[in-house]
Order: sequence, then C-alpha cells, then structure tokens
Amino acid sequence: MTGSALLAQATRRLAEAGIPDPGRDARRLLAHVLKVAPGRLTLFLPDPVEPEHALLFQTVIDSRAAHVPVSHITGRRLFYGREFLVTPAVLDPRPETEILIEAALAGPFTRILDLGTGSGCILLTLLCERERATGIGTDLSQDALEVAFRNRDALGLEARVALARGSWFGALGEDDRERFDLIVSNPPYIALDEMLDLSPEVRDHEPRIALTDEGDGLTAYRRIAAGAPSHLLPGGRLMVEIGPTQGAAVADLFRAAGLAEVAVIADLDRRDRVVVGRIAAA
Repeated sequence: MTGSALLAQATRRLAEAGIPDPGRDARRLLAHVLKVAPGRLTLFLPDPVEPEHALLFQTVIDSRAAHVPVSHITGRRLFYGREFLVTPAVLDPRPETEILIEAALAGPFTRILDLGTGSGCILLTLLCERERATGIGTDLSQDALEVAFRNRDALGLEARVALARGSWFGALGEDDRERFDLIVSNPPYIALDEMLDLSPEVRDHEPRIALTDEGDGLTAYRRIAAGAPSHLLPGGRLMVEIGPTQGAAVADLFRAAGLAEVAVIADLDRRDRVVVGRIAAA
C-alpha cells in the first residue's frame, strides 16, 4: 500500500473517532513512522510503504483514535522553536505558554526560578534566549524532573540549570534564602468542577497533579504569591500563566502580597493568559 492510501485510510479512521483535524494528525504520525520531516512527507506518499512500517502506523493511529496525544506517541513537542521531550509525566507544552516567554523576555533577568517546571520548557527556553542567565527548576514529581533533566542535557544547559524536587519554594531547601530577579510558573489552575469539560487528550492522558488543585484552581497562586516577595531581588518580577477567567483573582493575590505594577496579559485570542507583578526596587 502506498503512503497516500495509508494516509487516506488513517484520516478516515481518526475522523470517525472524533479527532479534531484528523488529516493533520495522520500526516504527523506517518512522518514520524517513516522518520521523515513532516514538510517532506509529500515526496514519499506515492511510494509503497514497507509492511513493518504500515503495521506500526496502524498501531499509532489506533492510539490516536483512543485520544492519546500526538506528542505522547512521538515523544516530542515543538515549543518556541525548539523540540522538547514529553511523556505522560508532564504537561504538553502549549503555544499559549509562549505568551509568558515573550513577557519574560521583555525585561532583564539573570537568575530564574521556575516553580513546577514539568518538562522544563519555560525555564530552558528562557535560558536559551538569554545566554548569561542561570536558573533553578522545581517540581514535586520525580518523573517530571527526569524529563526536565533530559531536556536540559539535550539543550546543553547542564552548567546553567539546577533541578530540585519539592513543593513550590520548599524545594529550594538550603538555598531557601536565595533571591531571583525572575520567578515564573505555570501551575495547576483547572478547578475541580472544570475537569470534566477538558478534552480526553488532556483529562485522561496528562498528569492530574499538573492540571488541578482539586479545589477552586487558585491554591497554587496563593502559595506562590505569598512566598514570592521573600525570594525576589529588589525590582524582580513574578510571572504566572493563568486560566482565562482567573486574571482578576490572581492579580488581587499579587497585590495583597505586596507586589506592584501588577498587570494581566492577554493571549492572541484576547483571553487573559499571564499575570505579572514586580517587587519594589530598593
């Protein structure tokens, strides 16, 4: 069977399973199986596909039809122009998180703390963009930290990144007195009563601990806002990703913690996406 025939068959299968944009996912997965760049797949479609590759393609299409995320099948996700390893232990890096990256890069920083680092995509991207900066990433999940370790090493950032296990600022341990000029986080912000509204790809395949606080969705922000002032250098910034309905509530938490210049930044769909605040300069 040719690549074109396999692709058409897979697209129909994914469409029947209710997968959004089935043609796109079928192409990405066929390119993955054939080990070719997605942009070059068209060149290979007229050719017959080896039986072992066709069988593997059928297996990955079955997984996608069961709503397993494409990134979990391929093990990779593109974020801010770089490829990151992903597994079911971490959140899938998403395009909207790039709003936080852009906001962070709009100001100076040399020392970063990333709370709940997951795959490390935020911290590692910022350090790739600022070659003299260093940072620490923390996470409660050892499995997530192992993914972050692998991404750190793949990007050649071993000398500039430390990773620590623990809950929020508690992961700093003996470094608890260290101060940073930028603290970032994409914490669990889905309220418990919103979990059923998530897509199966997210609800059933991404780590629940990274999605929800099992409460109102604001628990992590309360802890981060309360602890940030004692971990920020004068003039340092705190920046968090939020859900689209949480801008006002998180901004109020920032102000209550003593942060100034608090602002809510919208994403490209004009939904609230990032809250930023600054500790007063000395």
